[in-house]
Amino acid sequence: MKLLRQSAIIISFWLMGEIIREFSGIPIPGNVIGMVLLFTSLCLKWVKLDSINEVSDFLLSHLAFFFIPAGAGLISCLSVLRYSWIKIVVISLISTIFVIVSTGITIQTVQRRSKNG
Repeated sequence: MKLLRQSAIIISFWLMGEIIREFSGIPIPGNVIGMVLLFTSLCLKWVKLDSINEVSDFLLSHLAFFFIPAGAGLISCLSVLRYSWIKIVVISLISTIFVIVSTGITIQTVQRRSKNG
């Protein structure tokens, strides 16, 4: 019953994000809006981490499986991607470098702040 309740909490935030996207017309995926809502609720202590901890740990440990449908979709579109693969590789490299640099800066900032106080 506990896992069902935790799953329901996570699914409800996803559903709220989808509803907000549908009615507001915001060009952001509903699952992203739902994650922002869940993050905000966790920060404001409206939702306690213990109330979603087990299911979220399970989902994170099996995250690689969620990329299988996307990979299969890419394989089915190889004829379309054939003409723009250079652009995709360049964008992927630039965005990867950006993520690595921003993650490093964030970690250094958090570590510096935790040492200072």
